[in-house]
Amino acid sequence: MNLVLDSVCKRYGDGRDAQLVLDQISFTMHTGQFLALLGSSGSGKSTLMRMVAGLEKPTSGSLRLDGQPIRGPGSDRGMVFQKYSLYPWLTAAQNVAFGLEIKGLDRSQIRERTAFYLEVVGLADAARRLPCELSGGMQQRVAIARALAAEPRLLLLDEPFGALDLQIRESMQEFLHNLWRSTGLSVLLITHDIDEALLLAQQVHVLAPRPGRIVESLSLDLDKSDLRDLRISASFQTLRHQVADTLRQLDRDPP
Repeated sequence: MNLVLDSVCKRYGDGRDAQLVLDQISFTMHTGQFLALLGSSGSGKSTLMRMVAGLEKPTSGSLRLDGQPIRGPGSDRGMVFQKYSLYPWLTAAQNVAFGLEIKGLDRSQIRERTAFYLEVVGLADAARRLPCELSGGMQQRVAIARALAAEPRLLLLDEPFGALDLQIRESMQEFLHNLWRSTGLSVLLITHDIDEALLLAQQVHVLAPRPGRIVESLSLDLDKSDLRDLRISASFQTLRHQVADTLRQLDRDPP
């Protein structure tokens, strides 16, 4: 899996009323990589993610997945949103199976794949429960299982834990990190949470706001064998403060 963004720009509106939202975004992502786009409100993170998902088109520049232009949504990309977007009248298993039924898989394949991915996210025992019977973290695990069940080449995460409280969010970050390590997923995450980006990603692109543009790229070489220890380590806190200072400066001195 290779994702290549080359000089991507996005404008809304025409003429004097045109608004530049993203300016000259370029980066490359490879198979098995965990990459994060970190920025505050107004940095165009969600717009950029929607373009990678094929839900919007760039004004200029190109997005290519494995050498092919991204022209629309596809099963090669699975997306998880901040809101769980589960069908409330369907059980956890039925939510996971829904997309597989649309794809036309036979019933035995659907059962096997649904059971497998619920096991992967640790919810095999919750297969018959409705979303209203699940915690927020469990609902987001169902959403992740649903995305994984389509077996995409790239998992897109649009601030997936932003609606969760702090304790559940930290536990979900550990869950996602372990899932990535055990499966070799290719993951693209957008977030405004500095800790989340630095804890989970191998590479972080820091976006400035208005218009969104990459102002710093960090390749992280941190010991992530225990995220709880890493959170309180001196090296992590130093890095976190440096990135926070960068974001504060960008907010103080807009273009």
